[in-house]
Amino acid sequence: MRTRLTYVPHALRRRLRRVFVPLLTPLSAVLLVALSGCAPQPLLDLTFGPPPLMATGAYRSITDERGRFREILCAVTEAHGDDFAVRRPCADVLMLNGKEAPGSGQSVYLGPARKKLRIATVSGLGADCFAGMVTPFDKSLQHLQELGYATSTIPIRGLASSTYNASIISDALLNMRLADDEEVVLIGYSKGIADVLEFMSMYPHMARKVAAVVSISGAVSGTLLAEGAPEFLLPWLKLFPGGQCYSADLGAVESLRRSVRLRWFANNTLPTSALYYSVATFANRENISNFLRAGYDELSRIDPRNDGKMLYYDQIIPGSRLIAFVNSDHWASVVPIDDDHPILRALIADRNAFPREVLLESIIRQVEEDLLAKAPLVAHAGPESPSTVTLSRAASSNNDAPFFPVDAVALRQSAQ
Repeated sequence: MRTRLTYVPHALRRRLRRVFVPLLTPLSAVLLVALSGCAPQPLLDLTFGPPPLMATGAYRSITDERGRFREILCAVTEAHGDDFAVRRPCADVLMLNGKEAPGSGQSVYLGPARKKLRIATVSGLGADCFAGMVTPFDKSLQHLQELGYATSTIPIRGLASSTYNASIISDALLNMRLADDEEVVLIGYSKGIADVLEFMSMYPHMARKVAAVVSISGAVSGTLLAEGAPEFLLPWLKLFPGGQCYSADLGAVESLRRSVRLRWFANNTLPTSALYYSVATFANRENISNFLRAGYDELSRIDPRNDGKMLYYDQIIPGSRLIAFVNSDHWASVVPIDDDHPILRALIADRNAFPREVLLESIIRQVEEDLLAKAPLVAHAGPESPSTVTLSRAASSNNDAPFFPVDAVALRQSAQ
């Protein structure tokens, strides 16, 4: 016998949501703690392999473009940083981590869009579950539209594996009906970058439509916190009010595991038709939101340069252009919790204020500048790679320490 559902008037639904959202928030926080691997349990050590940045078969040099990005971000901040709710000096937005390549000294273009770009974002675990409360990139994408860039949000399944979501990304690009001269910039946030990278490898024909891939706080190498996270709690995320959470294959946590991502990089390659960019986040403990501090403390046993979810070097795409180390926890640079949800902000995200619009505009300015230059820098891979991580324009030329001061030969040997 089928149960008959009673219609609830829209006004009553809004009233119930106001009552129950504050009640559900503590429950949601408990669920997220468990899913994030923040329950009291020891972290796995690093003996099972280095990050794909250094791993055998995936090792490529990284191009350091942080100096030029700093010029762009400072110019954007100076030009219209006051137009937004949060303003920070550019020196406070960007972290120094090792010797930084110098900027070009060229002027920064701040006018309307110069190329026909479609900025398409892919969010992370549970994004559709939380859609009724927070939306990653929300006002930042609106700002890009005002500058003349077309934008899209690809509706991945927040509880699904990266393999499952790769097919959704492929279908989404097919349905965009792109103009002949329109180029796609795919931005992956958190687990979203794992979905994007699997798409780029699995669907090379559709990947040709992508001019650039950008990782922001991306789970490129996954996160150690996911190694012990319980998957059976995933369906509980459907309790979030206003979300449209689909179960799919419930492989999201599995796809975030560092061991899984390492195996993926060992067996797959990325097409060279697109440019790849990495924006990694980390902060001092006092700038980590209260809910993320347990994860920060766990990861700090390995390296304090983490954002409460991931170590900074696990956020870097092999062979990419490293454009920024951003002074932010895992949420602040992308997820606008502070804007409309004071209760949620107080409970879980008390360090969420961040100039998100300025950051995203600066990223797109850099990508557009590189695409207009039509001179992509291709990183090299293979056994002849140098024995230490090198930066094509930075510290390697004068023997200063690179941003990732680890011996690649030793790491390759440990992975064998």
